[in-house]
Amino acid sequence: MSIIEKTATELLAMQAKGEATAEAIADAFLAAIRQRDPHVKAYLHVDEAAVREQAKSVDSKRKRGEKLGPLAGVPIAVKDVLCTKGVPTTCGSKILHNYVPPYDAHVISPGGSSGGSAAALAASEAALAIGSDTGGSIRQPASLCGIVGIKPTYGRVSRFGLVAFASSLDQVGPFAHNVADAALLLEVIAGHDSRDSTSVDQPVPNYSKTLDEPVKGLRIGVPKEFFGEGLDAEVEASIKTALREYEKQGAKLVDVSLPHSPYAIAVYYLVATAEASSNLARYDGMHYGHRTKAKGDLVATYSKSRGEGFGKEVQCRIMLGTYALSSGYKDAYYLKALKVRRLIKNDFDNAFKQCDVIMGPTSPTPAFKIGEKADSSLAMYLSDIYTISCNLAGIAGMSIPCGFTKSGLPIGLQILAGPFEEEKMLRVARQFEKATDWHTKRPKL
Repeated sequence: MSIIEKTATELLAMQAKGEATAEAIADAFLAAIRQRDPHVKAYLHVDEAAVREQAKSVDSKRKRGEKLGPLAGVPIAVKDVLCTKGVPTTCGSKILHNYVPPYDAHVISPGGSSGGSAAALAASEAALAIGSDTGGSIRQPASLCGIVGIKPTYGRVSRFGLVAFASSLDQVGPFAHNVADAALLLEVIAGHDSRDSTSVDQPVPNYSKTLDEPVKGLRIGVPKEFFGEGLDAEVEASIKTALREYEKQGAKLVDVSLPHSPYAIAVYYLVATAEASSNLARYDGMHYGHRTKAKGDLVATYSKSRGEGFGKEVQCRIMLGTYALSSGYKDAYYLKALKVRRLIKNDFDNAFKQCDVIMGPTSPTPAFKIGEKADSSLAMYLSDIYTISCNLAGIAGMSIPCGFTKSGLPIGLQILAGPFEEEKMLRVARQFEKATDWHTKRPKL
């Protein structure tokens, strides 16, 4: 097995034993990026010189016996919505194509996008990755790429330095090849940050230490709403097989209901777009972001700058959000959506009184071809049908590999837990991982 196929935990052990240096590890991953990324297209920016310089610094500090961070020498891919000092942060958009942040986001390591983050990890172009999840943007790519992805409880990880889309939904989280690596990265990025008013001041458990402890008397909630029309037959079969594996280990399956989950997509695309309309208003070509070269008055400059900088889907969401917040419509749409959001949260509160975790599919289908759903926004939005409610409720969720289709496409099992119950969620995920080998599969590139 080559270096780039090692897990983060294995890379740390190799460095500790003197079997590999941080520089050798960095060189191996940089070579993989040069070779593979023209096909994968996961990265928007790679600073090879800075990577090597940091790797050499880690090796020097280790040689001198200096204290190192828990992930020193492990290459980590970062989604292009997290500010990185001196390095372009563009959100994959023309609106920010010249933006170079003067500071690091809270979760960026001083020594050191979501689909791109997932692809980079799955293609062994990084050992770990960081993404952000607003309606499933960590869990769904994880599912479709056959890796582990976690959306922590809202407030568990600081959003300072995260370019905001929907402020009450966005949450930063880890991608990894297995649960142990995900737990290690979550330990590093989680915790209170006074610079983020939504960050919760609550101790971070040692997730790695308790990972292999069994979950006694585990009750798994299985919502009927997650197994209805639109669920791919192969996906459903893999999820039910995974549930049977938990039963073999002594878990009890409990039927639960999330009656307001059918309204989750409608609620999300009002709340998220309304917040996006507000957050993205600053990108006007005057205060911030791309400015058109076309001549005109103030209004024309605003219009041209935003029209050139934002893609069609972003423009659509801004317009929808602006409409939902407009005079005469705010009560009918946005405020009503907030009330239904509360009901969705109540559904989860009631369900967790009957069970420890909730399980179901992460995505209703396996991965689809690029552009396959480009002509139908609704079809794209429905891909998030099982992930969105987790964000609306602010609870913890993750996706782990649980099988493949006959054509070789990965399938993800979604595990949901109550607020700040990531420790339990990780232990539950680890029990399945110990009994199966789906997480060890890597694509041939």
